[in-house]
Amino acid sequence: MILRKWTGRIRTADEAEYAAYIAATGGKDYAATPGNLGWQMVFRGLEDGVSEVTTLSWWPDMDAIRAFAGPEPERAVYYPEDDRFLLDRPPHVEHHRVVAGSGPPRG
Repeated sequence: MILRKWTGRIRTADEAEYAAYIAATGGKDYAATPGNLGWQMVFRGLEDGVSEVTTLSWWPDMDAIRAFAGPEPERAVYYPEDDRFLLDRPPHVEHHRVVAGSGPPRG
């Protein structure tokens, strides 16, 4: 199993609206992609009204990730309204091999 991780920054005041936006865009696309094993979004408060946002998604292999992300799976996937929320646009994501655990949580 492979964990795909993207991290960026938003204004803390936008957390609820951003979470709903991502659920309707990236979350919907994750769930619609064959092979997706689940996904989550987490927030962490930083200083000065900024929050770190991380999306985590689980996949059986890199081919399934390519079905979601395209031919360059290490590149982040962005949506048209992202600039409204994001304070930065990291160009890349991380992929980690899952070697132990009880499976991806769903929620």
